Amino acid sequence: MIRVLIADDEPMIRAGVRAVLATDPDIEVVAEAVDGHDAVELVRRHRPAVAVLDIRMPGISGIDAAAEIRSTVPATSVIMLTTFGEDDYILQALGGGAAGFLIKSGEPEELIAGVRAVAGGAAYLSPKVAARVVAHLAATGAGTLAGRRSAARDRVAALTAREREVLAFLGSGLSNGQIARRLHVVEGTVKAHVSSILAGLGVDNRAAAAVVAHESGIVPLHFPQPPQP
Repeated sequence: MIRVLIADDEPMIRAGVRAVLATDPDIEVVAEAVDGHDAVELVRRHRPAVAVLDIRMPGISGIDAAAEIRSTVPATSVIMLTTFGEDDYILQALGGGAAGFLIKSGEPEELIAGVRAVAGGAAYLSPKVAARVVAHLAATGAGTLAGRRSAARDRVAALTAREREVLAFLGSGLSNGQIARRLHVVEGTVKAHVSSILAGLGVDNRAAAAVVAHESGIVPLHFPQPPQP
């Protein structure tokens, strides 16, 4: 059973997220929070596998709450819920250790796939989030889209062929275990490849590596959903 906490200051959003997650018999919502401070306290109390946080909340923001959760309860993975126009916040959350990013207006199936992915240790970027992050990086003085794509391709090209293969799967939202089954290797081998990939790309976490994977073009922006367990 995947235990989940939901945090959003809008009761209707919380109810909608809970209703979607309730359609999966393997997911249990154990707590709801109305702001970032409440989210941190409830995560400490309930120790869920996944915390689904609104990226902007009163008091302590979702970004600050995510960083606090990752620092104090590292076993809890964080998914950020965002809306269009919050690209700067997404980039901040990437640096704070969030493992997944979903658009509130996205398909319900994406929410379930995202929760399952991060609970299994994967990073998950919805296709819409990936597309917006790549475009936003190019539009904020971080280089032209073509220039960033070229730079990302150069960074990826420095990896070994196997590491590039693992990175493509990682960018598609697969966990180490799922990647291991695809490649017919043990999970420890994939874990070692992921560590090498993060070091080679100069990033701190799987979500940031997934962004590079999308920028380089080795993962299509409209990739198929990862297989369900």
